[in-house]
Amino acid sequence: MTVTLETIKSPIAAEMEIFEIRFRDSMRTKVLLLDKIMTYIVKHKGKQIRPMFVFLAAGMCGNITEATYRGAALIELLHTATLVHDDVVDAASYRRGFFSINALWKNKIAVLVGDYLLSRGLLLSIEHGDFDLLRIVSDAVRQMSEGELLQMEKARRLDIDEAIYFEIIRQKTATLIASCCAVGAASVGAGDEIVKRMSNLGEKIGIAFQIKDDLFDYSNEEIGKPVGIDIKEKKMTLPLIFALNQAKRKEKNYIINLIKNKSENSQAIAEVIDFVRRSGGIEYACQVMEGYVRQARAILCNFGDSPYKTAMLQLIEYVIKRKH
Repeated sequence: MTVTLETIKSPIAAEMEIFEIRFRDSMRTKVLLLDKIMTYIVKHKGKQIRPMFVFLAAGMCGNITEATYRGAALIELLHTATLVHDDVVDAASYRRGFFSINALWKNKIAVLVGDYLLSRGLLLSIEHGDFDLLRIVSDAVRQMSEGELLQMEKARRLDIDEAIYFEIIRQKTATLIASCCAVGAASVGAGDEIVKRMSNLGEKIGIAFQIKDDLFDYSNEEIGKPVGIDIKEKKMTLPLIFALNQAKRKEKNYIINLIKNKSENSQAIAEVIDFVRRSGGIEYACQVMEGYVRQARAILCNFGDSPYKTAMLQLIEYVIKRKH
């Protein structure tokens, strides 16, 4: 049976509905241009997976509180701010199939919008004294920035091994999901040990999530992300790193040269994709992803059975079986 987001959401459906309304209200502003952009952002938001992690983690660890709603909003505000800034950095014209803020309103406005979202999140926490939640999320944003910069630094030389790859995706992707789970637990007054365990759970899920994302680059299916985009951007992902490690020096140098100098060429990209598929890179990455999923499930075994735990298990399943 295919698990849908609606099924997963069922234990927290009422909370998510309230959250949607409150989040929309928190985006309102008297500045006309800004209000127009905020409305656009809310209208084209994603699947809301991150707030779901917050509410499910909170439900697993106690009773959902007002602080849980604020924690979910804080994550969403800061995450949206980073996406808006990312699109400026990447000169991206689209986000989730719609025009990006910088494409519609230019870079200067997009940067200011990102700053505005960031400040809304900070103020939301400070006004209610949610310093523990703010600490968790601020640390995640710091690590995400470090991860991006580490990836940029390494992309120039294409010298990423598995250890560096995992450090990059842990910082870039996994820390945000880890902070969702930690914020959920902290918002209901869970002790440090439980908050740490939930953070660890989110990290394992986040790493599996990113490996799944990397696999889309080599997919034959119709997906939301163009095939070969990571290769085009000279990003060294797990399937490619494994394939290069298996290759003889001559072939390895040839493939690296293609990525370095011909990444704009569709024929060269097709050649790299074929090389990765032939070398068992896809199967290897799938095995590693499954390993992280097993670790996440093992952490969940330490928590009592509840509809929230069941939904969390289903959400893990959804993350690794999603089509985009």
